[in-house]
Amino acid sequence: MSGTGGAMSGTAGGANLLALRSHNTALVLGLLRAAGDEGVSRLELAARTGLTPQAVSKITARLRMDGLAVQAGRRASTGGKPPTLLRLVPQARHAVGVHLDRDELRTVLVDLVGTVVGERSTPLNLGAGAQAVVEAVAREAEGLVTDVLPPSGSAGSGTPTAALAAAGSLLGLGVALPGPLDHTRGVLHRVTGFPEWDGFPLRDTLARRLGAPVVVDKDTNAAALGLAVGGESGSFSYLHLGTGLGAGLVIGGTVHRGPRTGAGEFGHQVIQLDGPPCTCGNRGCIEALCLGAVARGAYGEAARVLGEGAANLAGLLDIDLVLLGGRTVAAAPDAFADGVAAVLAARARREGGAEGAVPVRIAPGGARAVAEGAAQLLLAPLFGRPDH
Repeated sequence: MSGTGGAMSGTAGGANLLALRSHNTALVLGLLRAAGDEGVSRLELAARTGLTPQAVSKITARLRMDGLAVQAGRRASTGGKPPTLLRLVPQARHAVGVHLDRDELRTVLVDLVGTVVGERSTPLNLGAGAQAVVEAVAREAEGLVTDVLPPSGSAGSGTPTAALAAAGSLLGLGVALPGPLDHTRGVLHRVTGFPEWDGFPLRDTLARRLGAPVVVDKDTNAAALGLAVGGESGSFSYLHLGTGLGAGLVIGGTVHRGPRTGAGEFGHQVIQLDGPPCTCGNRGCIEALCLGAVARGAYGEAARVLGEGAANLAGLLDIDLVLLGGRTVAAAPDAFADGVAAVLAARARREGGAEGAVPVRIAPGGARAVAEGAAQLLLAPLFGRPDH
């Protein structure tokens, strides 16, 4: 058929079918992002995606019309006409990432390549009720967007809805908070310690309030996605110890949420029968034991407890790496990294693993890692990630 072509061996698997236009566009956008300021030619895009040059020309023409791509000069000729290079325009689109912690609200504004161009944080009481929390998110999102992004038209009445609508480059908001929750529908379940949130449609409520697309996910999943987008490869676990404890799982480079988006409820594995009570209703949960030790200032004990849970996880999933994050880890990073690594090393010696212990590192990103990952919930689909 004229104008079509199958995927080439070793390419990203493009397809010249109208129904897959968004998929093909995502492939091209991903390559433009990877090329950086140096840019990439249309022929190179065709070779790497398996698309025909004609299909690539149509896609790049649309991207240029939408302001997402521009010419980046010409490459030196090796014979024939010098190829024109194209590059991504990072500032052409933005996304807001929101981290709703139990006692803090942090928002970031990032561009297409994930660079943070604005940030705000404010105290928050997640138990103050849905209306108060939704209004706090609206207020912070409005303030952040108004401070950084010029309006594309009239800002109207100055309400959050008008301010966000006026920012023509805004893709929407990614919101991350403690689970459990339903990522697909954006509905909260019994958030640990805050059972009153059970069944609240956070995604749809925020979308109506703000007049912008919203995606909701667990804080650990968002952070794990941000790490994967940022270059962490293979299979790893991100353990987040802050006001609670959870895990984000990346298996084979893809965030694993499970069929009911309930994977990663790491903090509520019981490791001590008849142990101290946990806010989830069980006793002897790793979260209760960890936070109890931290409250006593016993960071070494907390790290050993966290290490036992990490060793269980590593043994169950055969992961390549354990990454640690969250404010409690940030308060004593060496103690946690060394303590968790020691437990994993001892477990590896007992089991006689030929490859040695699973390595342990402090995750990059610091206090805004979850918020940045939340923004990737909006950006990832643009670049064809299957786990957004």
